[in-house]
Amino acid sequence: MCKAVWARMRALAFRVRAARGDAGMVTSEYAMGIVAAVAFAVVLYKVVTSGQVSEELQAIVKQALDARM
Repeated sequence: MCKAVWARMRALAFRVRAARGDAGMVTSEYAMGIVAAVAFAVVLYKVVTSGQVSEELQAIVKQALDARM
């Protein structure tokens, strides 16, 4: 899925560069930014919800909650 998203983003970037004189370019830049943000969010979600990372995050939170002030 990630490869497909990146391929689509590259295609959109190529179209934007080819059509630099168009008045609607600003809208396409926003669309590309949204697609990039969603792709980054998907990758980040997959990393954070993986088993090892999830265990490490839980250990950090547990250590922080057990700390004396």
